[in-house]
Amino acid sequence: MSAPRIALVGAGSMGRNHARVISANPDSDFSVIVDPFEEVGRATADLHQTSWVADLDGIGDVDGVVVAASTEYHYDIVKELIGRGLPILVEKPVCPSLEQTKELIALAEKSSVPIMCGFLERYNPAIIQARRMMGEPLYIRAERHSPYVPRIKTGVAWDLLVHDVDLISHMYGSVPPANVNVEVGQFHPSSLPGAEDVIDVSLRFGRGGLASASASRIGQRKVRSMVVQSLDTMIEVDLLRRGVTLYRHTHITDPDDAGAGYRQSTEMEVPEISGDEPLAAQFKRFLGLIDGTADVDAERLAILPAHEIVERALAVSRESAADESESAPS
Repeated sequence: MSAPRIALVGAGSMGRNHARVISANPDSDFSVIVDPFEEVGRATADLHQTSWVADLDGIGDVDGVVVAASTEYHYDIVKELIGRGLPILVEKPVCPSLEQTKELIALAEKSSVPIMCGFLERYNPAIIQARRMMGEPLYIRAERHSPYVPRIKTGVAWDLLVHDVDLISHMYGSVPPANVNVEVGQFHPSSLPGAEDVIDVSLRFGRGGLASASASRIGQRKVRSMVVQSLDTMIEVDLLRRGVTLYRHTHITDPDDAGAGYRQSTEMEVPEISGDEPLAAQFKRFLGLIDGTADVDAERLAILPAHEIVERALAVSRESAADESESAPS
């Protein structure tokens, strides 16, 4: 069986990373790059010894498409690809609109077209290891802070927060949160009106589980961290350095020591982390969707929970802003 022919749409910052991974995978045939800007698209195509075209009309006969164009173009691109019956890996978010995302997912299901979203952190070896080690989560805290990037048009909810609420949702069994509270701030003069620069979200899940997630693009260094607490353990995850540390606090009773009564001890486990680069592991999953070895239905259903939480958080923020406006003195 010949290797599936893959097209890449978008040769920008993230697209170039996808190009590197597609080109390096021996089980795929990197057929074409689609980008409206010839200087960018052709340079990336030449680097990876593939062809460049300006639009989707020129992609030819391919077996799957990776969409890494700017988020604001996802809806039209993905809709056209579904109409062509082509399996799709689309960068997160599918669309910066829950309504549009639901429309595309429903269309993919109706058309029996495999679709997956680029929730890259699911494939982070540190997250995979942490999930093996953790007990039932009771409280999860995530931080995802970055320096400002002018090219990102959406706010940090769709650009950054969506990764962490996806992980949190999975750790709580993909059930919708019972309650969502949110605070947002827009601070940067280059941000578009309504595009938040900072967002803090708190979530309550069934059985009392809590989570909080903070996303910011006014940080001066990248932070990608998560803490998962259960009754017996706490796990710290550094998603950038792919490190995991488990802590277990114990009380040691000493009946012969009448003065102290007990001693405290904190045990630490620092497992060795191994695994593929997340983007490469994600692409392997996409190839599995193309050849039928991965569960197409499960992958499609796993897209919505994070999108629903982000949309709900932004709706809560809008309602809060409206209430404050109405109560402000005239």
